[in-house]
Amino acid sequence: MQATYALNTGAPFLSAAALRDAGAELDTGEMLAAMDNAWADIRSGIAFGSKAVLSLPEEDFWRDGAVAHRKEEFANERLGWKLSCLYSVNERYGGVKIIGANAFNRQLGLPRSTSTIVLMEKKTLRVVTVMDGTGISARRTGSYATMVMDAFCRQDRPVSVLLFGTGPTARAVVECLGFRCADRIGKLAIQGRSIDRVLQFIEAIDFPNRLDIQPAEETSLAESDFIITATNARAPIFAGDALARDAVSLHLGGDEVPESYLQRVLRTGLVVCDDLRTVSHRNSQSIALHFSRRGLSLDEVGPLLGLHDLTMAGAPPARHKGPVCVTCVGLPMLDLYAAQATYEKYCRRTALDQR
Repeated sequence: MQATYALNTGAPFLSAAALRDAGAELDTGEMLAAMDNAWADIRSGIAFGSKAVLSLPEEDFWRDGAVAHRKEEFANERLGWKLSCLYSVNERYGGVKIIGANAFNRQLGLPRSTSTIVLMEKKTLRVVTVMDGTGISARRTGSYATMVMDAFCRQDRPVSVLLFGTGPTARAVVECLGFRCADRIGKLAIQGRSIDRVLQFIEAIDFPNRLDIQPAEETSLAESDFIITATNARAPIFAGDALARDAVSLHLGGDEVPESYLQRVLRTGLVVCDDLRTVSHRNSQSIALHFSRRGLSLDEVGPLLGLHDLTMAGAPPARHKGPVCVTCVGLPMLDLYAAQATYEKYCRRTALDQR
């Protein structure tokens, strides 16, 4: 669809239902293709952006008498109460994603986080459309699993995968791995807050699936080649010496990784971020906190220690022996490309409907 410079100021809002009814939701292949395009343009400098996060103090939330009695239920889980803004541009579009998040939302029957994406024509930066981005956001995050597996997991035998999490991002991880990497995965184990949640998660899978998905066992962590964390945990979720020596780990949540594990990877393996500067500035994930707790900055110290940045030309680095730890904060450019592909598919579908 050709961009126009005389855009209607009454830009439509595309709800999740409107996109679904128009057949405009991206299937898994289309989503991963959009992510491939995004990464190519990020590394060539065509697409770029940034992220701002306003974290709200949990103590303010729990002062409300209507919810104070529920505080103990979140002893092991962060509220993640924050307002985020992710903004980016590429050759044709600009985009802004606005996220409101609070884990307590689930107690109200709501998603933990809700995203709204504003898509703009680049030259005028006039709004083309506003769309519900909640599902888009989770699915673009899930795509990190396929990139990391392709880049760093072994090719000589089936890969054993362990996924911590049973939320929308975890679902997207399973969807993306099943579409692109099913032939390389021996089994995929799921670890959740309870076995009931895990069983419900597995039962609810409604997309084509060729993976052998099972609840995690006590031995799953030590036996897994690829560990993915997608949780809202308040503290590290595994012991530092529990992973196999050469395991690959991907972290999509917060402070989920123990110090001892990070120290081992920094000393003997490979540490990677999707964007060093953004992970450092956000300072909510284990690798950034590892340095900030010592009065250091990840984006300043990281390059000196050989940490890698997936946005750089030529990324990702070649796999070598030893552990690999990848931390991804979520790049705004990925949202932009997913929103662009969704909007253009919506335009194609609605144009056909009008013939």
